Amino acid sequence: MKAFAIDRYKGDLTKRDVPDPTPGPNDVVVAIAATSVNPIDLKLRDGEFKAILPQKMPLILGGDLAGVVLAVGANVRRFKVGDEVYAHPDNDRIGTFAERIAIAEADLALKPVSLDMAHAASLPLVALTAWQVLVERAQVKSGQKVLIHAGSGGVGTIAIQLAKHLGATVATTTSTANVDLVRSLGADVVIDYRKDDFAKMLSGYDVVLNSLGPDVLEKSLSVLKPGGKLISISGPPDPAFGRQIGAGWVVRQLLGLLSSKIRTKAKKQGVDYSFLFMRADGAQLAEIAKLVDAGTVRPVIDSVFGFDETPAAIAKVESGRSRGKVVIQVSGDGNAGRHGN
Repeated sequence: MKAFAIDRYKGDLTKRDVPDPTPGPNDVVVAIAATSVNPIDLKLRDGEFKAILPQKMPLILGGDLAGVVLAVGANVRRFKVGDEVYAHPDNDRIGTFAERIAIAEADLALKPVSLDMAHAASLPLVALTAWQVLVERAQVKSGQKVLIHAGSGGVGTIAIQLAKHLGATVATTTSTANVDLVRSLGADVVIDYRKDDFAKMLSGYDVVLNSLGPDVLEKSLSVLKPGGKLISISGPPDPAFGRQIGAGWVVRQLLGLLSSKIRTKAKKQGVDYSFLFMRADGAQLAEIAKLVDAGTVRPVIDSVFGFDETPAAIAKVESGRSRGKVVIQVSGDGNAGRHGN
């Protein structure tokens, strides 16, 4: 089969022939119809996680998929050949910039019936991230106040909608060009970061979802009330993350040092800081599919590229100028439209 892979960190992503996947007893082989690009693809390409999440080369990038089941392992019971599915594979089994993939049954869910493959492929990583921040870790309840940074980004567009579904008052930061978009998604308070300082405008918040740099992370402490939660998906990683990935003592100590400054500041203000690294979860994707089919959550797509244009799709995300998700149509006709909303 064809796939896009790198041979070394920071190397060029090139199309090549690779062996077809075969399913283990608990695996499902999926013919990938569409995938999408996430910032973590760039970080994995550049080796930013190689000390804690080393990858074998050549490395096929990509962590989102929508497609059709081709084969199932002997122990698989929830899926059959022909099922339309979507998923984010476990972090040690990424590789969706390819025509096919073998994925654990537990990581897979039936695709939302209301979506075409391109829109479904835009969801897994960002929707799982939003769910694990807001539902699982923050346990957002009706009446709470939530700040979501970068509301027009992949995670932000879904997190705004999910937080509103949970009954929260939602504030978000965005650029002037995307104010109308985030309002259409349900944001109650929209802060144009080009004009205003969120730290001077907000206070008494219960939860902040941070996906930006260290300056924004530290400023976010000031908008939280005592007992509030600052959850970052962009770092710095904390010791709990080290335990999550089974890192050794040295790596856990390093992660403790990396996050000591923000954890100390948070503790002084009576705020809880934690880092979240999304994990694969088919059961959560099944719940998300219900919200999508009910019209509660809708994906936001920036543009759709053909499979041969995978490097250009990555360059679009790397430019920082995309809103919502950049999708790669691996096969099929690309119902979402091409190189545009």
